[in-house]
This record gives sequence, C-alpha cells and structure tokens, in this order.
Amino acid sequence: MIRNERAAAADLPAALLWDMDGTILDTEPIWDVAMESLAGRHGVEMTPELRLATLGNNAVDALTKVYDAARLPESGRDFDGDEAWMVALVADLFTAELPWRPGARQTLDLAASADIPMLLVTNTQREIADVAIDTIGVERFLTTVCGDEVAVGKPAPDIYLRAAELAGAHPHDCLAIEDSPTGAAASHAAGVPTLVVPSQVPVPAASKRTFRDTLAGLTLPELAADFARASSAR
Repeated sequence: MIRNERAAAADLPAALLWDMDGTILDTEPIWDVAMESLAGRHGVEMTPELRLATLGNNAVDALTKVYDAARLPESGRDFDGDEAWMVALVADLFTAELPWRPGARQTLDLAASADIPMLLVTNTQREIADVAIDTIGVERFLTTVCGDEVAVGKPAPDIYLRAAELAGAHPHDCLAIEDSPTGAAASHAAGVPTLVVPSQVPVPAASKRTFRDTLAGLTLPELAADFARASSAR
C-alpha cells in the first residue's frame, strides 16, 4: 500500500529535515520550566512575552534575552556557566518519558517506508538532544545536526544548509518540518520549502511555506502536495 501511494505521489522531497522540540516531541513545556528557572535565577519574571521571544532560540540568543530583561551588565553575563546549568537541568528533565506530538511518529514511519531520507535538525545542544533522540530512535535518521555543531543556530540558515549538504541534496529539493517562528525563519533563510505545524505560537505566512494543523493522518500524496505547495509558494 505504501509503495502504491508513493508511486501515486509523483514528487516527494529528496529528504525530510525534521525539527525536534515541538515538532516530533512535545518538549516545549519542559523548556518552559527550564526557562522560568533560568529567569528566576537572575531575578526576572518569565513573562509570556519573554518566553515567546526565546521560543526555539539557541542557548546564546535565549540567554541574551534573559540577560537583557534582567538588565545585566556585560560583566555579569556568564554565558558558559548559565548554559552548563541549563544543559544539566534540561537533560535531567528529559530523562522522564517524553510525549510525542500528534502524528509525528506515524509520519516518521510513513516516510521511512517510502525510503525518504530523514535528518534531524535541532537547535538543542548535542548533550541534551541525544537524550530525546533515544526516545525517537536515532536509527530513523540518516544523521542528526544540533545547534552547537554549526557556527550560528536557528534562525540563521547554517543548520539547514548543513543538513541538506549531508543529505546530498539541494536545499530547494528538501522539505523542512517546523513548529516555531525561529525554526521556520531558519529553513526559509536556507531556501528550504517548509511544512509548518504550529505548536505553542502562530507562525506567519511566508514564501516557501505551507501549513497543517497536525501531522495526524498524513498520507504520502498529501505530503507530496504539501511539498509542491511549499516549493511554489510566493
């Protein structure tokens, strides 16, 4: 049945480039706890506005926004120390059972059955990401790329350009699956057509971007149609 669907869906992406937090796994509530703890560590309230601003950020960008909110001088900004503290906290929180986002596991299975190469593209540091990847199954992916393995994390394009290179595909021939404005901005900057499945916050419309409310029930013809729409969106 899968093979017949694949034949019917003539133009599938050369590779699927998956975001992790909020796209495959429902880890954003864990990050909410961690970010609130970080803000409290510096005497700052984690307001909805500040949390929105840090959603999907790499560590340096998230810390900078918390430091700015706390009005810390440069001399008081311990990026290395606070990042190490955050990594330890989140890694500990990730050891609990991590819930899947609706339809994500089934879509991973669907793409694998259709022989579509898949790569994980996450802003999360490797030390934390590997804990979550164990839940997903590292064997599902051609490779995984983390935010601390490129020069600049999302929303810069580096991580998506690297993933496309590792897939041996042109960015325009891949399809990213993202949930956040930060991640969608990164794939857009890299020229990767993107299927957005929002989790916590809305993602604005843009070129090379299409939307679904959920991955639940997604079929190969629908995935091909999403790829075509994202590729042609202006």
